[in-house]
Amino acid sequence: MREKIQRLRAVGAAWLRHPLLRDYRLLLALWLLLAVVATVLKYERSDNNFLIYRGVFWHVINQLPLYIHYPAEYFDLNHYGPVFSYVIAPFAVLPRFLGLLLWNIALALSLYVAVRRSTFTRYQQLFILWFCAHDLLTCLFMQQFNIAVTSILVLGYCLVERERDWSAAFILMLGAMVKLLPVVGVVFFFFSRHKVRFALACFVWAAVFFAAPMLISSPGYIVGTYGEWYQALVDKNASNITSWGDDIYTMMNNISALGMVRRISGSPYYSDLWVIAPAMLLMAVCFFRVGQWRHEAFRQTVLAALLMFVVLFSTGSENSSYVTAFVGIALWYTAAPWQRGGWDVALMVFAFVLASLGTTDVFPASIRKNIIHAYALKALPVTVIWLKLCYEMLREDYAAARQRQACLNT
Repeated sequence: MREKIQRLRAVGAAWLRHPLLRDYRLLLALWLLLAVVATVLKYERSDNNFLIYRGVFWHVINQLPLYIHYPAEYFDLNHYGPVFSYVIAPFAVLPRFLGLLLWNIALALSLYVAVRRSTFTRYQQLFILWFCAHDLLTCLFMQQFNIAVTSILVLGYCLVERERDWSAAFILMLGAMVKLLPVVGVVFFFFSRHKVRFALACFVWAAVFFAAPMLISSPGYIVGTYGEWYQALVDKNASNITSWGDDIYTMMNNISALGMVRRISGSPYYSDLWVIAPAMLLMAVCFFRVGQWRHEAFRQTVLAALLMFVVLFSTGSENSSYVTAFVGIALWYTAAPWQRGGWDVALMVFAFVLASLGTTDVFPASIRKNIIHAYALKALPVTVIWLKLCYEMLREDYAAARQRQACLNT
């Protein structure tokens, strides 16, 4: 078995050393092509999310409620903050197809640029861009902002690494005021060499983005909208927890560790805090191995843990959320300064087969619906990897020489 794993690893290493597959121009072309394909295939059939996003801009401009149904425009509800009106504005004013196309291209480019401008090694960048391409396409089909959430967390981390604290705070606070999840990036405060500057920048940018939508509407309207946003998020969380049924729409909500535990246990009558609190405590214990903070591999592993955490422990996680988790998985695998073993390779394959391909036609429809969707098993391999990551953060020394990465970079 060990020999087979070693051969598999050798094949993978040789594959990534192929000149064509190491060409960033090919990867950029591929990611842009995925954006175009997703737009063409989903236009006027499944571009509802883009219609919701576009509506945020026009509703803010006209000072209309942001968190009510607009059946003449789209179905479902908006759950994004009012500052999102600025983000979506360049795409909202364009004709529908052109706006959707450029939006998908912008999403793909945001993550591509975040990875390419990161402090990751060449090997890490190539691994992430290839390994996450399928989940990128899944997210592009739904025009989801989750791609940008991933970009924001990666960029925020790398900007702190480069001591550009004001820029890091800018991107993190913008993301938090759009979709809350990027607020977890404030933990990069502990890695900053200028902690006071970083904290001050976060407060300043949060205030700026809080007030910014007032320039295109009115102060009273925006202040009231923030209260409505809070209530909309509370209602959405409650709906995700209590939604039970065998219809596919219900099954596609709360695809997380929380949803998996709830569906397998068969009980909706408990608080998610029973799962979230131990997970947060475990993360905290791992994180506060202060002696490891000076090692870049450890800091990258913290980023990987956060990317998986925001998906696993959010009731709002959907299929399209997993692009964030998969960047975390790829980073976990490549950041380790030791040689990855056979079990780690098996976990990567398990994650790709079940979490990435498990909701596609690779699996029969009956298995997808009655097993994978029914029990939110997309979260299973990611949960296992996250737990192993936490175990490594508690036990391993991240100071070892990065021999494998150095070898693959030659």
